[in-house]
Amino acid sequence: MQKDKRQDSILEKLQLGGKVSTQQLADELLVSEDTIRRDLNEMAQKGLLAKVHGGAVSSIQKLYYYNDNVVKNQQEKNLIAKKAIPLIKDGMTMIISDGTTNLAFARAIPKDLRATVFTYCLPIAMELTDHPLIEIILLGGKIHKKSMVAVGADVVERCSNLHVDMCFLGTGSIGHEEGITEGSYDVSLIKRAVVSASDKVISLTTSGKLGLKQAFTICKPKQIDVLVTELNPKDTKLSPYKDLGIHLI
Repeated sequence: MQKDKRQDSILEKLQLGGKVSTQQLADELLVSEDTIRRDLNEMAQKGLLAKVHGGAVSSIQKLYYYNDNVVKNQQEKNLIAKKAIPLIKDGMTMIISDGTTNLAFARAIPKDLRATVFTYCLPIAMELTDHPLIEIILLGGKIHKKSMVAVGADVVERCSNLHVDMCFLGTGSIGHEEGITEGSYDVSLIKRAVVSASDKVISLTTSGKLGLKQAFTICKPKQIDVLVTELNPKDTKLSPYKDLGIHLI
């Protein structure tokens, strides 16, 4: 098969499935994996697709694609997402902050949920486009390219003008004395505004972040309504948070 026809075929497969693997393409197009890698590199340079480990994704999907193979603790994050789903109800308004745990949560939201979701995180906004009954409102601002989140005064102002039922807060670090803390100053300003805008604050975090502290405070422990981890709520690691009256899931 000639190169131009081969690359057309690759684009067709991307349009159908959203992503392709180098090995799969080599098998289906009857060429070597090295040939496919050269094709993908050339097509990526032209902006026709986005290279990822082991293959490629649509250039449109580049904004919200996360390679699950490089996301730490993916299994734990999927469990946290599953445990958090019963907290949401039809007709709710909510803010979903950034982070791969929150992305797992967004992916787990039922397709028949009717809700309004505010977010400043591009991957989460794009993930929710598959949910026909969810109204998605992107809180726009300057895009931080590495994390794919909007930051800046515009986002903080828009959050400060909201009043939602609950927020699902991606958690950098959490301690029973310090509360939730964050390493990024820009993101910390947004998350503080998110907390202020929400009737209930839901912290989604893997247990590895318990007991840690970073430079910027998001909220104190008394402001956290629910803490969702992959642990059993009776685990002794969670006892200090239970003693504070935080509901554990």
